[in-house]
Amino acid sequence: MNLPCEFLNALEKSPSVRVAGSVEELLALACGGAEHDFLEVKYDLPDGGTVSEVTVARVRNGIAVNYAEPYMRRRDPDCMVIADEKPTDKTTFRERFGEEFADLRQETFDWFEGQELAMFAFRTGQADMGETALAVVPANAAFFALGLALLQGIISPVDLPDDFVPKTIIYVAPPFRHTHFDGKQVVVHNRTDSAHEIFSYNLYPGPSAKKGVYGSLIRLGAEEGWVTAHCSAVQVVTPYDNVLTIMHEGASGGGKSEMLEQPHRLPDGRLLKGRNLVTGEERHVEIPRMCELLPVCDDMALCHPSIQQKNEKLWLVDAEDGWFVRVNHIDEYGADRDLEKLTAQPPTPLVFLNIDAVPGSRALIWEHIQDAPGKPCPNPRVIIPRSIVPNIVNEPVSIDIRSIGIRTPPCTREKPSYGIVGMFHVLPPTLAWLWRLVAPRGFANPSIIGTQEMSSEGVGSYWPFTTGRKIDQANLLLRQIEETPRTRYVLIPNQHIGAWETGFMPQWLVRDYLARRGSAKFKKGQIIPARCPLLGYALSSMRIEGTRVAHWFLEVNTQPEVGDDGYDQGAEILRNFFEEHVKQFLGPDLSPLGHRTIECCLDGGAIEDYERILAL
Repeated sequence: MNLPCEFLNALEKSPSVRVAGSVEELLALACGGAEHDFLEVKYDLPDGGTVSEVTVARVRNGIAVNYAEPYMRRRDPDCMVIADEKPTDKTTFRERFGEEFADLRQETFDWFEGQELAMFAFRTGQADMGETALAVVPANAAFFALGLALLQGIISPVDLPDDFVPKTIIYVAPPFRHTHFDGKQVVVHNRTDSAHEIFSYNLYPGPSAKKGVYGSLIRLGAEEGWVTAHCSAVQVVTPYDNVLTIMHEGASGGGKSEMLEQPHRLPDGRLLKGRNLVTGEERHVEIPRMCELLPVCDDMALCHPSIQQKNEKLWLVDAEDGWFVRVNHIDEYGADRDLEKLTAQPPTPLVFLNIDAVPGSRALIWEHIQDAPGKPCPNPRVIIPRSIVPNIVNEPVSIDIRSIGIRTPPCTREKPSYGIVGMFHVLPPTLAWLWRLVAPRGFANPSIIGTQEMSSEGVGSYWPFTTGRKIDQANLLLRQIEETPRTRYVLIPNQHIGAWETGFMPQWLVRDYLARRGSAKFKKGQIIPARCPLLGYALSSMRIEGTRVAHWFLEVNTQPEVGDDGYDQGAEILRNFFEEHVKQFLGPDLSPLGHRTIECCLDGGAIEDYERILAL
């Protein structure tokens, strides 16, 4: 398999090595063998102790994986370090730990010598838009390999060509988290001339099996001049058979998976548009028939040159074989019956994480494990193969609307915040680029560990997974926007609109609204400049199936609980946040168009100024 010589030495000394060729093999191994229905994944430490990491239970609809520590149930945003000398803006291994990685790399291979191992080949991205890859795990962590195989696919050894050379290799060595890193999640990227090595020193698949592979694709795209976008995409078919394709980007928790879901209804069939946190008032809307959804991708999309066509719109295709779906908002039976049915009675076994289930039971996605008594884990997940998703779209699609999501907190006059975003805003292209540079992580993020209320996930919202330089990704994103002038841009909040608690209802309603009205430009008078220029245009009015949306959902300053003064304080918070994060991109390597856009932001430019920079 043309492996690194240091690793080949480890394989020769390992007690056993199993090269898996199918998901079924890994499923059988997940609990230690097909005859077992439960496995405690634990490791011996040099001090004579033992550490228990995970329990794996074989359930009727797959396997249920639960971590011993609540800390291990979410991705640590600071887990990535870079071990090589290639260009990067990320923290290096030497900077964080005060030594070179070479010794630990060899120590990792030495540890493999004493372990029973499992490994399998796969491919990142798609056939001609990715790289050959290999995963190596301790055999008792076969559940990790299974999750990775569902996400990225698996290649049988008999199908490997004689000249197979893995360009991405994931090595998993869990006990090093305790022996070297004080219990923290650490994923080391080592970009050698022959392979992109990813050393995962923990067993949560988010930073490595999921985002580690994503980092490998981003690195490949930077070398070749294209982007793997952090987004979901869906074709929305109206009751009148019109089709609109929406690409929804944003930081973790920004509503990517939710863009593929039907809105959650109340028992009487109504949609709860929002609940006022001050008065307790509720507003509802009745839409008997929502649009049909044809999912395209859930989290990662290849915007590869080979699929771009000459209609001046962005084209993309899914970068994954399976989806890592967060289900924290599915907290009771009936919240999302389509997803509940698909996961409770799937045609193929699934992998559940942070779901409370015992051997032989049925894992149910609303039964979240508790981090503490009365405190459910905020990041329950299920890995779903694309092959079982109903109405899935497998071919490349062109994008009519690019939306970006942000988790917004409540905003009132007494407690102003950046929760001043209306139900949706129309953005000119240059302003849409700035939102992707900043990509606010937002309020109460369920997917990652963190303490700040708002922080930046950076360029394209995929910066946490990128091994290279911010400026290179910023230029790629801006060039992508320049080359696709017929794709339009909107901004959609979730969780709150001013003083109203909304959950993900804004993006569900906006999705249907945009599909029903089509992708044509808004006419003069339909949109007006938002009071905060960073929010582009607000809608002056909006009707969904004949029902008028109250103006305070469109312009937050019209809410009596917020007013102009509360709004303006929130706008100042947003403006300071943008200025802090965009000025770092000013440098000689930034494109002239990028320079003008960022300088416009720093000068407090109006919406007309952004439009003059790049008129599409």
